[in-house]
Amino acid sequence: MTGRAPQTLQINLGDRSYPIVIGAGLLDDADVVTGHVTARDVLVVTNETVGPLYAARLLAGLAGKRVRTLELPDGEQYKTLAVLERVFDALIEARLNRDACVVALGGGVVGDMAGFAAACYQRGVDFVQVPTTLLAQVDSAVGGKTGVNHPGGKNLIGAFHQPRAVLSDLGTLRTLPPRELRAGLAEVIKYGLVDAADFLAWIEANVEPLLALDMDALAYAVRRSCEIKARIVAADEREHGQRALLNLGHTFGHAIETAAGYGEWLHGEAVALGMLLAADLSQRLGYIGTTDVARVRELLRRAELPTTAPAIGAALALDLMGMDKKVLQGRIRLVLLRQLGAGIVTGDYPAEALQATLRSHFEVAA
Repeated sequence: MTGRAPQTLQINLGDRSYPIVIGAGLLDDADVVTGHVTARDVLVVTNETVGPLYAARLLAGLAGKRVRTLELPDGEQYKTLAVLERVFDALIEARLNRDACVVALGGGVVGDMAGFAAACYQRGVDFVQVPTTLLAQVDSAVGGKTGVNHPGGKNLIGAFHQPRAVLSDLGTLRTLPPRELRAGLAEVIKYGLVDAADFLAWIEANVEPLLALDMDALAYAVRRSCEIKARIVAADEREHGQRALLNLGHTFGHAIETAAGYGEWLHGEAVALGMLLAADLSQRLGYIGTTDVARVRELLRRAELPTTAPAIGAALALDLMGMDKKVLQGRIRLVLLRQLGAGIVTGDYPAEALQATLRSHFEVAA
C-alpha cells in the first residue's frame, strides 16, 4: 500500500458495521466525502487549530447540504462537560433532527466529544470521523468509544457509539506538530507490543521514516494498526474481554494525565510511559526478561517518547489507577505482556509487585 492509494477496511459489527478509508487527499475527494456523509443536515465539529487548516476543504465536499460548523478550543483540558454543552447548543440552534449527521474533524478530543454528543442528542444521531492526527487515525477514531474527562479521572463519562465511517486523510499528518506525531506513534507501538510481534519488528525498523512523515510508512502503520483494532473490536465491541488488551499502558497513563493536569502530558506520551511501566511489572512477574524491558525502553527513546515518569508519588498513582474503568470488584485489571507481541488482561498479581513498579518510577523526580 502507498500513501497515494486509498484503501478501505471494514469494522464488522452487524448493522453497526462501517468502513475505514485510508489515503492521502481524501478531504479533496467529494465522492468520498458525500459517499459517507449522506445526511442533508450536518454539523461539522472541529477546533480552532484544525478548522482553519481543513474545514474549507471538507465543506467543499459537502456542497449542497445544510451545514453548520462549530470550532471548539484546542486541548485535552477542554474535553469537559461544560465545553460539550456547546455542541448540544449548536445542534439545537440549527434545529437538527434525528436524521442529521455530526462530522468530527480533528484529533482524539474532537472525535470523542463530537461522538459523545452524537450518542446523546435525541438519543443518538449518525456521526462520521475525519481524524487529522496519527493517534486518532490509528486508535481513538476507530471503535466507537466516546466521552469526556472529569477531574476525578479520564474518560469517566461517555458512551459506546459507532461512527458511520472513518475517513483518514494521511495528508493531514503533514501539518501535525512533531510532538503530536510522536504521541500518535505510541499507539502504533502499542499494537505491536500487545498483539503482533512482526509488526513490532517492522516499527523498530521504520521509526525514523515514520518520524520523517514518509507517506508509505505512515500508510502501512495506519492500515496495520486499524486491521488489528478492527479484528479485536469486532470480537468484543463493548470491552468485556479481549478489547481491554488495547488499553496497554492506559491505566498507568491515565493516572499520569490526571495527576499532571489534562494537557500537560499528551495522551500518547502518557501511554508510552505507561507501556514501559507495564513492561516493568511484567518483568517483575517473570513474564518477560530484562532485555525485553530494555527493548521497549529503547524503542520509546528512538521514537522520542518519554521514558521517565513525573514524580507524582506511588500513593497518588495507585489512588488514581483505582478510578480506572477497568477496575472490577476492587481489583485493578492491568494489561501486561506475556511476551513482546502478546498481551494479557489480569487482576491476578501480587499487590507488592505493583507497588514496587510504582515506587521505582513515580517516587523519582523526572
